[in-house]
Amino acid sequence: MTAPRTVDFGYPTLATQRPRLSWHVSRRGVCVVAVLLGLTVAAILLSIATGTYTLSLREVLGGLLGTGDAGTLLVVREWRLPRALLAALFGAALGMSGAIFQSLTRNPLGSPDIIGFASGSYTGALIVMLVTGVGYFAVAAGALGGGIITALIVFALAYRRGVQGFRLIIVGIGVSAMLAALNTFLMLKSTESEQLTAAVWGSGSLNGLTVDTLGPAVIVFAVLLVPTLLLSPALRVLELGDDAAGSLGSRPNTVRLWAIVTGVALVALVTASAGPIAFIALVAPQIARRLTRSAGVGIIAAGATGALLLVISDFIGQRLFAPMQLPVGIITVSVGGLYFVWLLIRETRRR
Repeated sequence: MTAPRTVDFGYPTLATQRPRLSWHVSRRGVCVVAVLLGLTVAAILLSIATGTYTLSLREVLGGLLGTGDAGTLLVVREWRLPRALLAALFGAALGMSGAIFQSLTRNPLGSPDIIGFASGSYTGALIVMLVTGVGYFAVAAGALGGGIITALIVFALAYRRGVQGFRLIIVGIGVSAMLAALNTFLMLKSTESEQLTAAVWGSGSLNGLTVDTLGPAVIVFAVLLVPTLLLSPALRVLELGDDAAGSLGSRPNTVRLWAIVTGVALVALVTASAGPIAFIALVAPQIARRLTRSAGVGIIAAGATGALLLVISDFIGQRLFAPMQLPVGIITVSVGGLYFVWLLIRETRRR
């Protein structure tokens, strides 16, 4: 491989002679991601500092650095920091997953919670919870398996000499509705204690997540981050169409398969820990696209946007009706529903 060289495409670009390892970086995109990450850090610090026990910025920093008193360390490190970090991590995972599927379908409605993949992950995790009891890795495996099976069903039903984005979305909405009915049936057949546990988890909530959840979630996310970033150039080529992508040396079916598995795994990571959190995967890629003014859906920008959105949504859920804490899924559905209506109207007018 030759050394990266600068190519003038109207924005700073690094390129290699191997297409699979080529990439480009726009100056505006880097600035947008940096600003989003800075805002996310500020939102995390605000979330840690506020609450029933208010902390100053110095106390927060002391708790993070380990120089505060025992009470401050308990509040910061054990109670508030893990939840805030998990909100950022899960938001990034959902944003990246949404970017993957919107790139695959070439449609702003191509989100895992719209197509039905999130519902499949929910169903798989719910079955594991009701049959074997609650366990992080067991529920994560169930969520991943349910999402992948649902993805295979949706793609099989939508395949007609290829997969068109709009047909995939329509089939996915139908499959999602059927899975919602199945989930209701499973809830009705379970005991009252199982129903209570599943209902709290199914609302999409970060309440009760501790540092014990943070470790496994970070490891799984780090593992999934590698194929996600490696898929980014291939997905950009795939947006040109299968024929054009094939002529450029890409393997559309292989790329599509790995993209589906990776996108579903990102959703399963969130679902296994916090339950189904809707609309972040739908909204984040489109907001990131408008901020960066890019032609395609950027995975990194979508992840940074999703992280900021979920941290802010969780902060609102904690403080809006304090001391009562709302599940973050209620906040994202409320905000995302308005965006969804606007997007539907916009797409209808365009067509």
